Amino acid sequence: MSLERIGLAALHRLDPERAHGLSLQALRTGLVPLPGPVTGARLATEVAGLRLINPVGLAAGFDKNATALSPLMRSGFGFLEVGAATPQPQAGNDKPRLFRLKADRAVINRFGFNNEGASTICARLAMRPRGAVPVGLNLGANKTSEDRAADFAAVLACCGPHVDFATVNVSSPNTERLRDLQGRAALTALLAGVMEVRDRMERPIPVFLKIAPDLSEAELEEIADVALASGLAGIVATNTTLSRDGLTDGQKGQMGGLSGAPLFQRSTRVLARLSSVTKGAIPLIGVGGIGTAEDAYAKIRAGASAVQLYTALVYQGLSLVPRIAEGLDRLLERDGFATVAEAVGTDRDRWL
Repeated sequence: MSLERIGLAALHRLDPERAHGLSLQALRTGLVPLPGPVTGARLATEVAGLRLINPVGLAAGFDKNATALSPLMRSGFGFLEVGAATPQPQAGNDKPRLFRLKADRAVINRFGFNNEGASTICARLAMRPRGAVPVGLNLGANKTSEDRAADFAAVLACCGPHVDFATVNVSSPNTERLRDLQGRAALTALLAGVMEVRDRMERPIPVFLKIAPDLSEAELEEIADVALASGLAGIVATNTTLSRDGLTDGQKGQMGGLSGAPLFQRSTRVLARLSSVTKGAIPLIGVGGIGTAEDAYAKIRAGASAVQLYTALVYQGLSLVPRIAEGLDRLLERDGFATVAEAVGTDRDRWL
């Protein structure tokens, strides 16, 4: 048994949130072997002006407070997203708030944007090493805020100069009424404020929007219209789901957002629908249930220009990252694609 499997088995004996904290600590202290960059002619790509050594990214939520950026940049990822960050620090929802569904290879969380606040996170981002792996920040809103739309702009104003991209997160199910901001009028106003801040930056960065997987076709079309009109650089599809379809684990009744393997089909259908609606006018980042190179490849062929993962790391460890990137390279070669970009959307119709 490998050291990684022994470590994962030990962590799985602990409370999930404590185990997560220890995994970050192990990264920071150099106890985790890191593969370094994984790239090649087929894997290197560009998304919304970001040059990626490979299209496999880390989703927001793993490193909420940007405490392990240096080792994560050497973990095989093509890009990283940290956060979510809110203007003021907040403790989030009561514990326990993180649950492993081992039988389903899934996780339910109801964290509620727990983080140390934009100022603290900004200071860490300002000190991060600069290199070939772009780092972005997930923007959130405080639970008690009287103007949540303004919160997203405030976090960008604070942290924007120190990141390569930002993602507006109006799709977490764990902050009451946050998903209401996905409606046309509210989303248009919110994005106008964020883009105003972005446009004033000395070095304007790409801004993405992260959406929920529980949207109707009409709602998806509405969001696509707003995204295109607002000048967004891309859409991240998708966040966690409130659905519990097909689950078998005894923890399935826990409140919160579900991520992991059961989300793959739902999130990929949303991705493909969004790709069809936008007709390639805006790049998409596919998230939800990726645990193999084949999963990442399916997202790309459904319409994603790049992908992100997180939950699968809970079950397979960080060695999964280079395995997915290298496996993706082999799949692209097998099917005659010279680049990731050539494969984007080539199997979209199957998901529609």
